[in-house]
Amino acid sequence: MLEATSHMGQLLTVLIMALALGMDAFSLGIGVGMKGVRLQDVLRISAVVALFHLVMPLLGMFTGHFMSEVLGHVAAYAAGGLLILLGCHMIYNSIYGSSVPLLDYRSSVGVILYSLGVSMDSFSVGVSLGMFRSDLLLTVAAFGGAGGVMSVLGLLLGRHVSRNLGEYGEAIGGAILFAFGMMFIF
Repeated sequence: MLEATSHMGQLLTVLIMALALGMDAFSLGIGVGMKGVRLQDVLRISAVVALFHLVMPLLGMFTGHFMSEVLGHVAAYAAGGLLILLGCHMIYNSIYGSSVPLLDYRSSVGVILYSLGVSMDSFSVGVSLGMFRSDLLLTVAAFGGAGGVMSVLGLLLGRHVSRNLGEYGEAIGGAILFAFGMMFIF
């Protein structure tokens, strides 16, 4: 029974983190969607974002797993600190501007740079989760699914609403990561 409860807690934590990281794709998707994208572009961009949200945390988890073996019990503090810094960075970007350059997001290079930009946070969180030895399949599936769905929603919503909502979305995602980081440290 204790193991089932622990697994449910891990599932809930990973899903919340996946949604928090998807907020970056959502918020930037709103801005890109406001520039006018076709449905074909929405699907193509979102598919690449989902792929990057699968690959980046996977690479991060392997890195974090290695670091946890090297750092031992200090790994939990390092992972929590990393989440706190990442959350602060997302909040900062929502207030002072995004780090993703302005370019044509419909071009192949633009789609890759956009996807990489919104997935870098997934790598960092993957490092933290790798230190905690999180369930690999669950994590990458949740991150990839959330990244893709949130990207679709942001791009579609961007066609209909103002850019300010996207900035709040990234701030909310950053606050969630900050809170998880604090929880892991204390």
